[in-house]
Amino acid sequence: MRTVDLIQRKRDGEELAPEEIVHLIEGFTSGQIPDYQMAAFLMAVYFTGMTDREVSALTDCMVRSGETIDLSDIPGVKVDKHSTGGVGDKTSLIAAPIAAAAGVVVPMISGRALGHTGGTLDKLEAIPNFRTDLTVEEARAQLRQHGLCFMGQTEEIAPADGKLYSLRDATATVESIPLIASSIMSKKLAAGLDALVLDVKVGSGAFMKKQVDARRLAQMMVGIGRRMDKRVQALITDMNQPLGYAVGNAVEVMEAAQTLQNVGPTDLTRLCLELAARMIYLGKVAASMEDARDIAQRRLLDGSGYRKLKDVIAAQGGNPQVLDRFELLPNARGVREITCPRSGFVSAIDAEDIGRACAAMGAGRDQQTDRVDPAVGIILEIKVGERVEAGSVLCRLYYTTEENLEEASQVVEGAFRISAQPPEERDIILEVVG
Repeated sequence: MRTVDLIQRKRDGEELAPEEIVHLIEGFTSGQIPDYQMAAFLMAVYFTGMTDREVSALTDCMVRSGETIDLSDIPGVKVDKHSTGGVGDKTSLIAAPIAAAAGVVVPMISGRALGHTGGTLDKLEAIPNFRTDLTVEEARAQLRQHGLCFMGQTEEIAPADGKLYSLRDATATVESIPLIASSIMSKKLAAGLDALVLDVKVGSGAFMKKQVDARRLAQMMVGIGRRMDKRVQALITDMNQPLGYAVGNAVEVMEAAQTLQNVGPTDLTRLCLELAARMIYLGKVAASMEDARDIAQRRLLDGSGYRKLKDVIAAQGGNPQVLDRFELLPNARGVREITCPRSGFVSAIDAEDIGRACAAMGAGRDQQTDRVDPAVGIILEIKVGERVEAGSVLCRLYYTTEENLEEASQVVEGAFRISAQPPEERDIILEVVG
């Protein structure tokens, strides 16, 4: 078969057969199909989409492009949780330890910050000496002992996805829903999971700006999992304002520690408990969602989730005392306050603007090779719906260098909307899919 014919058919909206998808992905991975042809194919997919059969074939081909982790000899149901990316999203640091403390085996394969969104690996690496570069055997040993590990994607796991993602990033096709779905699911399915809980973000701080698109993505990923005999559920959650109060790396570790001690923000606690409960339910620890929610609540209140995270930090080379003594984490050298220009109600806090400002100060990266500053961050003092007075502090910027500080401050000032009337209340969890 000729690659140019497959590109033309996809351009015209035709469905490709599974063996034709295999030809494209295997040829691109091996170097037989050049970047320019795969770029044309990706753009064709961006504009014409993919059928469920095509997406499943693409996902399966990317899974088979590398090694799959065999966790079958480790007792228990293996459940991971994945977020599509947001601002202040430290849920993995909270929900995963709660689920593991309840008896779920959680092989957490996480990613890094890119653009305005944060990454779990960067947050954890704010803990001095914390290792995320676990080998597969180290991860397996830790899962046996602690039921939880945090690791990055190795070069052996779904290598076709890594190569394809780099090209998507360079060709403005990252936002394609079929390509997002297959990318996420190929990495997760290669990790030997039995079940997966998805947190699909929607709003200003998410890649999906519209709820209809977030729903399509959630349905597509749930469908991929089910066709491969995996239990998958998805929550569609609000990302119009930052999650919790802290945005950054070390500051989010601090807020995760507070949340695991049941003194965290209401929105963050609610979402983490629901994510943990669904992991517990899919992990067959509870017979119903009501029981799962009760178990998650107890694992939070009795401190076992907090102790689980401490155990995992120690197992991966970090100092677990950072959860009690925040001065052991990287700390910024300067603070700038952003104050309210007039009295009223906070009607909006643009999450993308907060994320962009935080990234500009050094907390994020434009390219995967960029370094991050673990100490910098933004801490909100208010949330949407609260009453504020003129001159009161809206948030504080914690910085280590004044480079980009003025730009970041201006972006943050523009992120807040003050109105005469309070906005309508909006639940953090908007929909459940699956």
